[in-house]
Amino acid sequence: MLPTRSQPSRNGFLALLHNHPFMMLWSGQILSQIADKVFFVLLIALLSDYGSSPETENSMRSAVMIAATLPAIFFGSAAGIFVDRYDKKTILSGCNILRGVMLLLLPFLPKAFIILIAIAFLESILTQFFAPAEQATIPFLVKPENLLTANALFTTTMMGSLIVGFAIGDPLLKVASGFNPEWGREILVGGLYLLAGIVLYLMPLKEKKHESETIVPVHPWSDFKEGLAYLRKDSLVRYAMLQLMILYSVLAALTVLAINLTQKIGLEKTQFGLLLAAAGVGMVFGAAALGHWGDRFRRKPLPLIGFAFMAFVLTMFSFTSKQGLSFALSGFFGLGSSLVAVPMQTLIQQRTPEAMRGKVFGFQNNIVNIALSVPLAVTGPLIDVINNQVARNPQSELGLRSVLIGMSVVVTIVGIWAWRSTRRVLQDAV
Repeated sequence: MLPTRSQPSRNGFLALLHNHPFMMLWSGQILSQIADKVFFVLLIALLSDYGSSPETENSMRSAVMIAATLPAIFFGSAAGIFVDRYDKKTILSGCNILRGVMLLLLPFLPKAFIILIAIAFLESILTQFFAPAEQATIPFLVKPENLLTANALFTTTMMGSLIVGFAIGDPLLKVASGFNPEWGREILVGGLYLLAGIVLYLMPLKEKKHESETIVPVHPWSDFKEGLAYLRKDSLVRYAMLQLMILYSVLAALTVLAINLTQKIGLEKTQFGLLLAAAGVGMVFGAAALGHWGDRFRRKPLPLIGFAFMAFVLTMFSFTSKQGLSFALSGFFGLGSSLVAVPMQTLIQQRTPEAMRGKVFGFQNNIVNIALSVPLAVTGPLIDVINNQVARNPQSELGLRSVLIGMSVVVTIVGIWAWRSTRRVLQDAV
């Protein structure tokens, strides 16, 4: 089901292409998102240079992923409060510039695993400020009737960057390393962040000023309670966030499992990005379809259909080892994801008052990343436990297959429950 809006957009993407401030934000998003994906590939590639071994590689990989997730738990909501109080353009450009500088300094730091953990942690802290600022900026630049199309474009771009970043991340890093083995890869990723920061700094953005031009004192705890109280009051927004939380939990687990799946279908583990890129292709098609023909799908149970798609794909993944079929399934998985992400994010933006957007989006970023941390921490060790303790073979597929089927069951049950809850709220609201 898509959220209601006052009047369907007649121009669709064309209207946004003539919106120059929005195009600047979109360009900054493209550069930042690609940098994020290549940075993730770089973290995995750097493990071999920072003391990993076959016995500890999986644990170190999980540790890096968790380090990149924990800041959302500690800073997610506080970042949203900060976004509401201060200039969003400064936050958007500053976060990218700081990330770029941090990457440029990495080659000069000791090659210790704790340094890699710290870089992942600090980069994620800056992301916690960037993400809600980006979401809160869109309604300032786009008319209400074009919000669905704008979100579809942003989701399409996010998944397009997933395709590009993960598909060319490893080859691009190898080319950069060829120019300079010591700091070529870091210069590449850092340069992308710096370029994104410059583009966003040049973006025209006029925010509505509050009653007073003086700086309002920040009260994080009271602002957090205010945002939480709003979510308690608006059940529709609350259940939309719940469905996004479930979605991103599944996506996090797939990110961990992608490395195992690539080996299962005969690829090298460093090519895991190809499987994730295929999911990105499906997300692009789904988001683009909603952006062009969203009104035709109004009143359809899109989130329920999306969760059903994902559950089906997870089950099929456990029984196939063919590359072609696996890539097709991954694309189908991405299509289902877009049926949840686009309408639910649009719903949250439409119903959230301007003064509450930073708090709500920060809270959303927080709970989503808390959900991300669970599969990141559990999925890999759970596979190892099943393989070592049950199958008595570290190379067995029993662990991977059991986790995939278990995830399929959980997605089906929780998806149906979340949809039924949201549907009841929607009926009450009409």
